Amino acid sequence: MRVPPLPRALVAGAARGAGRLSKRLGQGGGTSIPGLILTRLRPQATAEMALAVPNGVVLVSGTNGKTTTARLVRAALDASGAKVASNTAGANLERGVATALLHADGADVALFEADEAVLPKLIEQTRPRVVTLMNLFRDQLDRFGELEHLADRWQRAVAGLDPSCAVVYNADDPAVAEIAAAHPKTVSYGIDDPRAGRDRLPHAADSNRCRRCGVPLAYDLATIAHLGRWSCPECGLRRVQPDVRATRVELHGLGGQRLSMSTPEGAVELSLRLPGMHNSYNALAATATAWALGLDGEVTGPAMAKREAAFGRAERIQIGAVDVITLLAKNPAGANENLRTMLLEDRSLQSLQARGPGSGATHLQAMQPEDRSLHALVLLNDRTADGQDVSWIWDVDYELLLAGDRLASLTVGGDRAYDMALRFRYAGVDSSKLSVVPGVPAALDAALEAARPAGKLYALPTYTALLELRAVLAGRGLAPAFWEDQ
Repeated sequence: MRVPPLPRALVAGAARGAGRLSKRLGQGGGTSIPGLILTRLRPQATAEMALAVPNGVVLVSGTNGKTTTARLVRAALDASGAKVASNTAGANLERGVATALLHADGADVALFEADEAVLPKLIEQTRPRVVTLMNLFRDQLDRFGELEHLADRWQRAVAGLDPSCAVVYNADDPAVAEIAAAHPKTVSYGIDDPRAGRDRLPHAADSNRCRRCGVPLAYDLATIAHLGRWSCPECGLRRVQPDVRATRVELHGLGGQRLSMSTPEGAVELSLRLPGMHNSYNALAATATAWALGLDGEVTGPAMAKREAAFGRAERIQIGAVDVITLLAKNPAGANENLRTMLLEDRSLQSLQARGPGSGATHLQAMQPEDRSLHALVLLNDRTADGQDVSWIWDVDYELLLAGDRLASLTVGGDRAYDMALRFRYAGVDSSKLSVVPGVPAALDAALEAARPAGKLYALPTYTALLELRAVLAGRGLAPAFWEDQ
């Protein structure tokens, strides 16, 4: 005999109570446990709640950048006057989305970042108005499998979308572009600045073969990993001219960047506090998503420009005399881009200071131009949310840290600290500059002590190591808990 589902009001009350208890007991921010209980007791709850949001659901997904992009889109929606339900703390599985919907009373629109493996299920449950597909990079192989498997799942999910749903996609990612191409309603974005990349793929590129015929792709511009202006010499499949495209990318190290964009509404100039070319793509994705939602670019652009980095994504925290910059590094593509952003800092410092207030120079005053020493803290975990296969560290260009003999100290920590130390020894790091301190609190203290003369420390943690680091900082009263980051 089939047991009827429990009443929705009863289940919702129990879920909210569990969230409050979780916070009271100090077991987290209540961002996931309410949704877990809700979906266990009433499996159709996510679909029911999503259907009740009058202006529909927006899903943002990809291997890298979904948290930052969702924050930028949230800024645009807030500026438009919409009341938004979203999972801003980053709980991007079904339970996190269900929790956000549980607290969505009175919301006009729902905006969710979605884990790339969970995206197909969330598409089926929420029947979104807009789906933003950002990128597919090699990540957590023990969980996701190879990229082709994940791309196939995305392709089936997009094929099942309602034709009225707008698919916003990264034209520079050949796998994502091929997935989105058959959908009748799309908005594409990409980078068209020839100075923004190189004319060949880096060694750590992932999707470098045509999904239609299997032939290696040709590139006349490569930006990050396998992203860029690509074409297939065999079947003729090629990157389209994007609807939203960056015609000029001006990177200012960790001080931010300036983008010149061409959009269906006309030219847009956008100054961002977010560094690196990966954030150029995030800004393009957010701009394209805002346009797909019908938002006024003159209002949303300035709102996005004011948005600070999400916790751990080029976030800056002053700890005594040391300015700590945290850069989440969870796969080769993201880690390599973070390294390049770090090393661009010196070249950008003087020009930013010369431009004066409002240019981002004030954020860079902790390191004087004559002090070029580099201090880094690298934290490597291998837990479920990180991926237990850490072989990806051998595809990261850590050798870049040795350029110019700038590396003054390197502290490695986390569950796999000794694997990370071995990687750096093969990179050629002087053992006198390398400290292995597995525990995150002790590793942080050791790195801070080493960096104190320079006044700047770069922290590159994997995902769960980032959460550990944030918990240490919150426990010391130096930063809010991660679920309080909005």
